[in-house]
Amino acid sequence: MSEWTKHNLIDLKDLTKEEIELILDTAKSFKEISTRDVKKVPTLRGKTVVMLFFESSTRTRLSFELAAKRLSADTLSVAASSSSMTKGESILDTARNIEAMNVDMIVVRHKSSGVPNILADGLKASVINAGDGCRAHPTQALLDIFTIRERFGKVAGLNVGIVGDILHSRVARSNIWGLKTMGAHITVCGPSTLMPRGIEQLGVKVSHNIDEVIASSDALMLLRLQQERQEDKFLPSTREYAKVFGVNRAKLKNAKKHLLIMHPGPTNRGVELSSDVADGEFSVILSQVTNGVAIRMAILYLLLGTKDKLELEGKI
Repeated sequence: MSEWTKHNLIDLKDLTKEEIELILDTAKSFKEISTRDVKKVPTLRGKTVVMLFFESSTRTRLSFELAAKRLSADTLSVAASSSSMTKGESILDTARNIEAMNVDMIVVRHKSSGVPNILADGLKASVINAGDGCRAHPTQALLDIFTIRERFGKVAGLNVGIVGDILHSRVARSNIWGLKTMGAHITVCGPSTLMPRGIEQLGVKVSHNIDEVIASSDALMLLRLQQERQEDKFLPSTREYAKVFGVNRAKLKNAKKHLLIMHPGPTNRGVELSSDVADGEFSVILSQVTNGVAIRMAILYLLLGTKDKLELEGKI
């Protein structure tokens, strides 16, 4: 098993296959804790984790908070509307002032790509990227990979279809990096207007035929249609998108019997998928949410344990 040496988690393209496997294996051992009557262990007692979220979030923020609390860490949440940034302070200065209170980790989400990198370069505290702009969402990708491996016992050699708004999706980008590193074959599918130019250079196939992608996939990852971005007229209408690329029961007639239907949430029922698919036998959407807590427990444990080691060695 690989030894963890990273101080921050910014994106999966920074991780080796062995490091991803270490996170997955650690998460597997932590998942059992959430099934106990007392869902808590003293692993990170005395540590402080700050949630610095500048975008709305339910699943990711609560998942991180639960993960920290189940490891006995203290947590603080800072919302953009209540931060000093409303008075003109830079995000790095805000983070440095928080760090001066002797916190150990900052989990950051921001609408601008690159903000976690800025904090990681300017702080001694560990930094986790909880989503930045359209660029990366590493913990979501890790819980997706964990869910796939949990069901199939492997990732290498599997066909994974990623369907939807690829252009604006940080989830798609991180999953492409992580799944490719783990040996999966990836096909991205969606309207040409929502497909980044040159995405084939990341080693993925591009398709605009949802039926073919469904038939060939072992796991099908549906992305939220980001309707707040549709003012730019990437699509004729949401109804047209749902008709062509939305997944309903009829479109699954040629699917593999073991197909996994995945979605990072929040789901737009009737757009990306129908309700009977979201709640049906192929869906592992709620399993993804459950696994998100275990993955984030593993990451907190690995990063904060490494932080202590690096401090003792005088490297940070």
